[in-house]
Parts: sequence; C-alpha cells; structure tokens
Amino acid sequence: MDFESRTIRVMAALRFLSSAVECAAAVYILRLFRIEDALRVNAVLGLVGPTVLILVTLVGLVGAAERLSVERIVLVFVAVLLIFLATRR
Repeated sequence: MDFESRTIRVMAALRFLSSAVECAAAVYILRLFRIEDALRVNAVLGLVGPTVLILVTLVGLVGAAERLSVERIVLVFVAVLLIFLATRR
C-alpha cells in the first residue's frame, strides 16, 4: 500500500472514529435523560470536533506535503485558524 492510500485511510478512520464518538454520546445523552448532564456531554463533544479537524488536516497536509508549496500549506493553516476564530463567541 502506498503512502497516499495510507494517508486517505487514516483520514477516513479518524472521521469514522469521530462519528462513533458522536453517536455514542447521543446514546449516552438519551440514557442520562437530564438537560444538565446532556449539556456536560455536549461540552466534551465540543472538544472532539475541533481536535478531529486539526488531526485530519495535519494528516492530509503531511500526505500532500510533497505536492504543495510552503505557501499553500501556510494558507491551509491560516484557514483552519480563521475557522476557529470565526466560530468563537
């Protein structure tokens, strides 16, 4: 298996893992069945999404680094940073 195939598989696996955590949290919220507890679980999930975004982006950049210029890699990092800044309250 070549490097690009492994990179794609790791990116997909991280996304599958993220969705499994989200689904498990939804089931857990239904089991708890209290608003306060659901909000706590949701707060933890608020950390999962950005973490997965950063990890998948990093894996993708490492996989594409040989084909991307330094300027484009910097632009991707700036774009991710802007997403975080734009979604802050």
